[in-house]
Amino acid sequence: MITLEVSHTTIYRYANPVEFLSHRLICRPRGSHELRLLDTGIAVTPQAQMRWHHDVFGNSVATLVFDEPADVLTVTSSFRVEHYPRDSQGLTLDEYAQSLPFAYTESDSIDLAPYLQRHYEDPEGAVAAWMQGFIDASKGITLDALNAVVQTVQRDFVYQRRDEHGTWAPTLTLAKQAGSCRDYALLMMEALRSIGLAARFVSGYLYDESTGKAAGELLGGGETHAWCDVYLPGEGWVAYDPTNALVAGRNLIPIAFARDPSQVPPLSGGFAGRTDDFLGMEVNVTIICI
Repeated sequence: MITLEVSHTTIYRYANPVEFLSHRLICRPRGSHELRLLDTGIAVTPQAQMRWHHDVFGNSVATLVFDEPADVLTVTSSFRVEHYPRDSQGLTLDEYAQSLPFAYTESDSIDLAPYLQRHYEDPEGAVAAWMQGFIDASKGITLDALNAVVQTVQRDFVYQRRDEHGTWAPTLTLAKQAGSCRDYALLMMEALRSIGLAARFVSGYLYDESTGKAAGELLGGGETHAWCDVYLPGEGWVAYDPTNALVAGRNLIPIAFARDPSQVPPLSGGFAGRTDDFLGMEVNVTIICI
């Protein structure tokens, strides 16, 4: 068990006071047998009215409504959790799922349908062929093939921190053999879907327990991080982080789950004012391992 204190601050700066439209904030972890939520807090300047609800995926979402204009918007989310990560070496799959390809049960297939569908074009089959190569090299052993995917991306791809919104198409990430954590997550999701595995996008935080800091030697710290989950019968949803070749959720604190990365930005909204009023944004994430 690891106890963590997380603080995430986002600051938007403007040349003149602007009127803020409603903002959507996704910052609260969802408790489970792997993650126990101990305390949370949110501070917003200028002051805003806050309303909580659950989205279609069950994520906790706060809507912020502002009463006054300002030239700086600051949102700080903090929480304290106990993390009980799974042992990546102890994953045990149902017998029929130990080799690829396999088919989910009829009941599971109904519930997993949105996560089985591919959402991005792959006209030449490049992503599917890339994934098939891992299956062939691992002789179809499910866990070996999945481990090979994250190890290959971590070893052979060039990590690029990108501040702009959006995610590269999986075919582009594969062609460049480069990208950000969210690009890598989406590439792996579409590769898994190409062989009939259910995959979902995960947004959260990355920490390094050996250093007690947000990332240490790992890539993608200092802000939100992204990876994917794959549904494996016998274990359920299992985390795979291709940026750092992490498996089963160690060093990873999930905040939001979605079918596609575009559905769960940590903070989104707009303002009424001149386009050139926006000066930029800063993001700072600190994580302390207690």
